[in-house]
Amino acid sequence: MHDPHDRTRPLKVGSLFSGYGGLDLAVEYALDAETIWFSENNPPIARVFAHHWPDAPNLGDITTIDWRAAEYVDVLCGGFPCQDVSTVGKRAGLAPGTRSGLWSHMADAIDALQPQLVVIENVRGLLSAPAIRPPSEGNDDAQRNLDDHATPGDAPLRHLEPDPWSLGDLAARPLRAAGAVLGDLADLRYDAQWIGLPASFVGAPHHRFRIFIVAQHDVPDPARNGLFSRWREPGSGTGAAWDDRLVAPDHRPRLERAGWLSEQMRRVGDLVDPDRRTVRRWGRYARAIAQWEHVTGQDAPAPALLNDGRGPRLAPAFVEWLMGLEPGWVTDPGYGLTQNQQITALGNGVLPLQAVTALVKAVQREQAA
Repeated sequence: MHDPHDRTRPLKVGSLFSGYGGLDLAVEYALDAETIWFSENNPPIARVFAHHWPDAPNLGDITTIDWRAAEYVDVLCGGFPCQDVSTVGKRAGLAPGTRSGLWSHMADAIDALQPQLVVIENVRGLLSAPAIRPPSEGNDDAQRNLDDHATPGDAPLRHLEPDPWSLGDLAARPLRAAGAVLGDLADLRYDAQWIGLPASFVGAPHHRFRIFIVAQHDVPDPARNGLFSRWREPGSGTGAAWDDRLVAPDHRPRLERAGWLSEQMRRVGDLVDPDRRTVRRWGRYARAIAQWEHVTGQDAPAPALLNDGRGPRLAPAFVEWLMGLEPGWVTDPGYGLTQNQQITALGNGVLPLQAVTALVKAVQREQAA
């Protein structure tokens, strides 16, 4: 029996589509939790995660995991691939055979593991992309093309009951990807809420709007003292449910890994005026840069790398700073990632401070309900 009210142990987190661990940092910090295993199918990126979570095994490709053999977790988190729901992608939705269609495998993991809490992150396009793009009228090439790329192991969307009033079965009002995800969670008996936040909300000098879905298992809890009671007060370094005690010694590895988020949380909202040096260097971007330097406690690195004959290229260290990560979190040469791999990992990742703020908002909504 796994008791979510047992505060003698940290909450156990399972991580899917893990990347460099931005969402895990937020979940660990906000819920005083510990990631015990992860699933990342990209070997170079998996090396980054494994370095920061050396005790967590990589379960590998999500489509091949036997969830009956996976260790139970209290919290399951992940940002399934966004390519097919992104506004700059093909908008194929969550159809089988697409990258974003891997959501169905995350739903299978939820069904098998029955975690108490599920945390999902994705792009803004989740709200507007259709769950499955229908073929053009009179032309089934699009659907045939999709079927040709599907494999026997591709799981379909879960079956939703036909309901033209609320599920958008009419062609004029198609079911959106977010609706399919929320419908699957409801089908799995999870009470879900979602929030959309731009990175600029926490002081970052870029928009990077993201959708966060937080879902609790539909288990009666009249006192409302379940997992959400473990959340960490913003900037306090202590959990609300721990009577403001200092974090116990056995929590130290997690505190070292995500503790710097406390300082960032404390600085969000401070008004910062750029000094003359910052204005000279950054011009009209000076105020935004100065604000994020204050929040992160780090000076902005050079934004570009100069290459012989090829012109400037975006500097991975600058993108790392834009994501609010500690220097070297992804760009440490010891990981053996190329500059392109670093940029890809950072571009696909989650801004931890943004995710923490979304979790805090979800907790506040739950406690006010």
